[in-house]
Amino acid sequence: MTIASMSRTRSKKKSFHILAADHTGITVSNLEQSLAFWRDVIGFEFSHTVHQSGELAKEITGVPGAELKLGVVKAPGGHKIELLEYLAPADRKQVSLRPCDVGSVHVALLVSNLDAILERIAASGWKAAGKPQTLKTGPNAGKRVVYVRDPDGITIEFMEIPEGN
Repeated sequence: MTIASMSRTRSKKKSFHILAADHTGITVSNLEQSLAFWRDVIGFEFSHTVHQSGELAKEITGVPGAELKLGVVKAPGGHKIELLEYLAPADRKQVSLRPCDVGSVHVALLVSNLDAILERIAASGWKAAGKPQTLKTGPNAGKRVVYVRDPDGITIEFMEIPEGN
């Protein structure tokens, strides 16, 4: 019996349903600086912070020796962003993925005034990847969009809804 057929056999016995997306996790170099940005610059609501280490952190993350502190902020509408600063292991890396690189992810946020938020984030060290563009086709036609990057290289997409929508 192959692994695939074993998996199909097991899945017939137990069913499941994804109920909802709970949060988006982002690894950062400095939790306090990232919390300040998400809370004070773009207005997310602070929820809580937690410290994890030992067997718990290792089993959740799959990283031997993991120790981390995390903070959670909430977007209007309820989606949570979990910001994780790893304190260990010592051999963790700083990478600079481009949006086209495999493994790169981003969060898209709807905003009422793209120009205003771009001015605000520029003052806090984040940079737009390019100039805002208006989408011409598809389900997001009419939205103005742009990616921005923080000092860690984390990408957020801001999408401005056209007036009247």
